[in-house]
Amino acid sequence: MKPRALMLQGTGSDVGKSLLVAGLARALTNRGLRVRPFKPQNMSNNAAVTADGGEIGRAQALQARAARTPPTVHMNPVLLKPQGPMGAQIVVQGSVFGQARAAEYQTLKPQLMAAVLDSYARLRGEADVVLVEGAGSASEVNLRANDIANMGFARAAGVPVVLVGDIDRGGVIASLVGTKAVLDPADAAMIRGFVVNRFRGDPALFADGMALIADRTGWAPLGLVPFLPEAARLPAEDSLALAQPLARRAEARLRVAVPLLPYIANFDDLDPLAAEPAVDLVRVPYGAPLPGDAQLVILPGSKATIADLAALRQAGLDIDLAAHLRRGGTVLGLCGGYQMLGTRIADPQGIEGPAGAVPGLGLLQVETVLTGDKRLEPVTGRSADGASFAGYEMHLGVTDGPDRARPFGTLADGTPEGAVSADGRVVGTYVHGLFADDTQRAVWLRRFDAGAPALDYEASVDAALDALAAHLEAHMDFERLIGLMA
Repeated sequence: MKPRALMLQGTGSDVGKSLLVAGLARALTNRGLRVRPFKPQNMSNNAAVTADGGEIGRAQALQARAARTPPTVHMNPVLLKPQGPMGAQIVVQGSVFGQARAAEYQTLKPQLMAAVLDSYARLRGEADVVLVEGAGSASEVNLRANDIANMGFARAAGVPVVLVGDIDRGGVIASLVGTKAVLDPADAAMIRGFVVNRFRGDPALFADGMALIADRTGWAPLGLVPFLPEAARLPAEDSLALAQPLARRAEARLRVAVPLLPYIANFDDLDPLAAEPAVDLVRVPYGAPLPGDAQLVILPGSKATIADLAALRQAGLDIDLAAHLRRGGTVLGLCGGYQMLGTRIADPQGIEGPAGAVPGLGLLQVETVLTGDKRLEPVTGRSADGASFAGYEMHLGVTDGPDRARPFGTLADGTPEGAVSADGRVVGTYVHGLFADDTQRAVWLRRFDAGAPALDYEASVDAALDALAAHLEAHMDFERLIGLMA
């Protein structure tokens, strides 16, 4: 079969492109096709370790899972990771390329296009279908020069485009028709159809809207996709999703508080806990106090640990954490959160900002030095209580000190991992994905008398992908969609 490709672009960020690509990938894979997801450029601090030893956006890892294929660095050849005063870290084909501020990055795009097209060609060589996801909004014509993420890529690679609008946020007719109005005619000609996503209510009431969009744009209407509650079970990549508060569970047996710091990373670590009915996971907006009735506070990963530590102190959360511990609470630090818990963080090479060192929270007797190569590895092991865990490490820096004598656990190769305070109520670990392991999640639930896990988390993610695939098959014109593929 000659390789085919289709690109989904959006009228804006967080319109559902990532999940639509995941659902299409699962649906086409279920039809027996070899599918590969591809996103030329992504901006996210929610990343995943790949089978070939690099890192890509978390959404592309989920899309690879949907396609039942291991994630590779070529599925997201350019990843931008916002990093505080240094601008963004640029990851190219899985490895750190450098750092740049927004204006500087624009000048690098022509150089990066070669890597983008190389990765795309590799995926085309092994797939029946490549599903491409754009970034942000297709209508950002002010950034069109040297674009590698949307129309610049589509034109360079000759890939037809489907435009996605989100009716849930309002103004979807104007968003779609307005995109056609501002695009260069040659760019607009790459768009062959449109999808209206996250519809609620009676579809018949928007039939005239679909017809109007088709008439004004000349694009084929490919689907009015209803809102799918099951999609909430899938990991979100865009940090915009964190602004949506989770439904509170007044009868929960375990309340977990997670402060949302400015450079939070790999926040999908928290999804398995949020999915447990016995857990009330409270996302604490920046500037708000920690809830006094939380038994567990989790400091999540960070792409700019020193900057997030300063933000934590500015918000008074260091005082809240001390009060939480005085009440008998527990604190868990994941990756950057682990580094913050120590007595000192040193950055002698100026990786995150000006070279220097800052005091940590002093809740663990360890120090971190931000040097050395980035560790990107899947890991397995056992925690100190003997329970198995599986996850991945993704961090710069080396952490050591007296509390490392009480490690959180031991990796499969015998290496001690993490640290625990003398009283056992402050824990730090570099292992991401800890709670996705049902065995390890059970240990934490039992620790707080919250019962046994109510779900097989990995199976629930696959079930949600299957539900999403079936949903899209029911509400999109699949045969027409396949016919549009180059």
